[in-house]
Amino acid sequence: QVQLVESGGGLVQPGGSLRLSCEASGSILSITHMAWYRQAPGKQRELVASMVPAGVPMYGDSVKGRFTTSRGNEKNTVYLQMNSLKPEDTAVYYCNLGIRTDWDDWGEYWGQGTQVTVSS
Repeated sequence: QVQLVESGGGLVQPGGSLRLSCEASGSILSITHMAWYRQAPGKQRELVASMVPAGVPMYGDSVKGRFTTSRGNEKNTVYLQMNSLKPEDTAVYYCNLGIRTDWDDWGEYWGQGTQVTVSS
């Protein structure tokens, strides 16, 4: 089975930076789509960033200009670089990947989530 493991979350002061990673393992032929979501307590899940291979990244308005998503040199790893962090960025962040596991097998997978807390 395909599994996604997230890392990089933690506590950071306002204005600081964090880099989240999402590594997929298992039977992977290709990644068809990648996205990052976040969810704060009592709030709806929010799309943070999304991108297709060789495509232009798209960002939510609340993070545009501050966050950058990319695919690592390791083809099964994606990143979310988070700069100029604000308290309102505090949330659990989830990666979401579309993965083709065989010629006729495709699925959408989620990471376990990683907590990002922005506080002084």
